Amino acid sequence: MDPASANTTQREFLARLPLTFEDGQRLFVHASAHAPKHWEYIASVESASRSFLGTRAQATFCGHVHVPALFHLSPTGKIAGFEPVQSVEIPLLSPRRWVAVLGSVGQPRDYNPAACYGALDVKRNVLVYVRVPYDNETAARKVRDAGLPELLSHRLIEGA
Repeated sequence: MDPASANTTQREFLARLPLTFEDGQRLFVHASAHAPKHWEYIASVESASRSFLGTRAQATFCGHVHVPALFHLSPTGKIAGFEPVQSVEIPLLSPRRWVAVLGSVGQPRDYNPAACYGALDVKRNVLVYVRVPYDNETAARKVRDAGLPELLSHRLIEGA
């Protein structure tokens, strides 16, 4: 298969994927639960509030922003957000609701070039943010060699 056909096939596959996935009281979405098709960033209490309004899920997991964050909504309607700490277990307690922005495995925006992801223990309902260093120098070189914008290469090294 030639590269152009492979790219078309990959794009068609991605276009068929659902924008959201629900698993019990958990919602997985690339961006905001508020309007998945609009790719809204969740980077503040205000944008997290819109995401909470978009679903009744107890926990929503998303990315898109490339900056790890965690927001919770109390039963009284108070929303608070914080920057999660690597390797610290966070119990996703009920009756609070949660929006977890999981960070980025590539193209970070939080001044930390290490890959960042969330690991969810579904039996205990505990979330842990994980950081993993990787060969970002080689990844940055490949970005440059592919002729992509220099910013994308620098972001892999600088984390911003």
